[in-house]
Amino acid sequence: MKEIQRVSPVVLKGTPVKTEKRDNWDVVLEYSGETEGPVIVDLSHKPRFDLQDGNVGEKKPFGFDLPQTPGQSVFEKGILANRMNGTQVSLYNLAGGEDTPDDPGITDVTEATLFIALIGKEVFSICEKLSALDFEDPNREVPFLFQGPFSHVPCQIVTLCKDGDNSGVVLTCSRGYGRDMIHSILDAGKEFGLAPAGENRFSDWIKSL
Repeated sequence: MKEIQRVSPVVLKGTPVKTEKRDNWDVVLEYSGETEGPVIVDLSHKPRFDLQDGNVGEKKPFGFDLPQTPGQSVFEKGILANRMNGTQVSLYNLAGGEDTPDDPGITDVTEATLFIALIGKEVFSICEKLSALDFEDPNREVPFLFQGPFSHVPCQIVTLCKDGDNSGVVLTCSRGYGRDMIHSILDAGKEFGLAPAGENRFSDWIKSL
């Protein structure tokens, strides 16, 4: 039987120079002429899950304690866990390669959503053009989650670092908003030289955190 080709909802203008076929996704590892400035990285192929349970705080789907307070996030073992409310946690597998956890409360939402990273010194200047949320909130320790409008679209946005040139966030929303969301972000980032980068840039960044 022919395997289903998975297609990212994110389209970035650039010339891929290194690519990889992974779980039926075409993954760009590197683009030609990548810059040191702010970049946008398509991570839509990274596995993402939604966990809902009345006792969600007691769950350990990847073997570590989940955050207990809405808005808190935990990054362990390559997994970013985000407490959304009293019964729900979103799980982003930033390392990739893991099977869906064996839990009846788990839903795989990978192909239902887009997922991107914005990395670089000017990231928060770009974000403040698209949202009133304070992704640099000095009173919150990274990583932390916001659920709210970003370019007028309901999103989950996690600040992973707010340290100068190493600053960065990851963002996910319904894949139906893909084209308009990417257009808005690239337009907001134009004055700062926002450009596409491949997964290798993201992997190097994550290792530096």
